[in-house]
Amino acid sequence: MKRLIYIGNKLETQGASPTAIDILSALLKNEGFNIHTASSEKNQLLRLVDMLRTIAVNAGKCDLVLIDTYSTKNFWYAVLSAHLCRINNLAYIPILHGGNLEQRLNNNRKISQELFGKAYCNVAPSQYLMNIFSKHGFENLKYIPNSIPLKNYKFKLRRKIEPKIIWVRSFAEVYNPMLALKILKILLKDFPAAELCMVGPGKDGSLDICKKFAKTHHLPVIFSGKLPKEEWLTLASEYGIFLNTSNTDNTPISVIEAMALGLPVVSTNVGGIPYLIRDREHGLLVKKNNEIEAVEAIQFLINDPGEAQRFSANARQKAEGFDWKRVKDDWVELLS
Repeated sequence: MKRLIYIGNKLETQGASPTAIDILSALLKNEGFNIHTASSEKNQLLRLVDMLRTIAVNAGKCDLVLIDTYSTKNFWYAVLSAHLCRINNLAYIPILHGGNLEQRLNNNRKISQELFGKAYCNVAPSQYLMNIFSKHGFENLKYIPNSIPLKNYKFKLRRKIEPKIIWVRSFAEVYNPMLALKILKILLKDFPAAELCMVGPGKDGSLDICKKFAKTHHLPVIFSGKLPKEEWLTLASEYGIFLNTSNTDNTPISVIEAMALGLPVVSTNVGGIPYLIRDREHGLLVKKNNEIEAVEAIQFLINDPGEAQRFSANARQKAEGFDWKRVKDDWVELLS
């Protein structure tokens, strides 16, 4: 099997939500690949240094480098890591995660051409990013969706929906957690038994802002913090609706997981989300940062259990396409 280096934000041990490197590296190791990962350093500068050191030290003993590539400032980790790979004549594969990568393609054209154009291959986990990169003239593309081990997700068909909402993401402005609280505040007027559980770690101060808002308005919210995967999957069985409030997104694992569990999803209609959820088939899509539309979608699920049940079944069926058993052959073929 090939010897790999995997570059990304491997920060689950630091209290952050698991990212692609945490999930995919473990799955690939189980398939027999030898993988060095970097980095788990919490400090951003030290993380970058560790990433570059890992590439430099292992360049002569490695066949290929995987690089998680985001559209935020973490984009520069990918740029510098890929540059070092080229210096060492080492093939690399950017794995495209950033929901706003098109902005990088437009604003950082020369750098993007170097990073993506000289890659062995660019892996897009969504048709959304496949279309964007194709439109910008890149041909070295391969679609491999984000994946989950489906056997770990116990399906529960939702029949009668209670106004119990679960939200799972890091508390960061890009994911707009405040929208979930505004939705709950309005929903309580007609459904006084409504409640919200928000699962995830703080990231940029958004968690403190949300807690203050919830306290000021006496909202029935549980801030669970980051939970181990098994705990939030078990917790989710107590809830009836999964809420995704992002302003920018690609194909979030948390939404795929919710669909696998049979949770009807109400999500903002941004980025790659409409490629994952077909409106009124797998869930309900609403305009970003629009609490009124989101409340109406939740009310629809509560008031029409037949439709909610249909969304629940369809969501599970869609999630089955992301099972690692179906996806792994694409990875093995590409990496071998």
